[in-house]
Amino acid sequence: MEVSGSIKVLGDTQEFGSNGFRKRECVITTNEQYPQTILVEFTQNNTTSLDSYKVGDNVTIQINIRGREWTNPQGEVKYFVSLNGWRIEKVGAAPTAGAPMQDIPAPAAADAPASGSSDEEDDLPF
Repeated sequence: MEVSGSIKVLGDTQEFGSNGFRKRECVITTNEQYPQTILVEFTQNNTTSLDSYKVGDNVTIQINIRGREWTNPQGEVKYFVSLNGWRIEKVGAAPTAGAPMQDIPAPAAADAPASGSSDEEDDLPF
């Protein structure tokens, strides 16, 4: 899945616990009739993918939806949902290496059949 919008907030990388878990938050505002403010978390090695972006940049973020269940000390069950970002690109930026091509150029005029040449025999079987 993906979400697009302009970056509103870029948080600092935070480290938790003794195992070195890292998290960095990015808040974007979508560009639609009713804009939404959406928090996307980048974790571990993905935190550095935000380094070349700044507030105001228009981006598309590839996300995974994560859900979890938690039981508090009183025995109540709570549910949480988070959006985990794994790729970010500026909107309108050239595709990076390995990305699928979006546009295929039209054939050159020399490759196109001559117009009005209905006399030529078609060797296609259909």
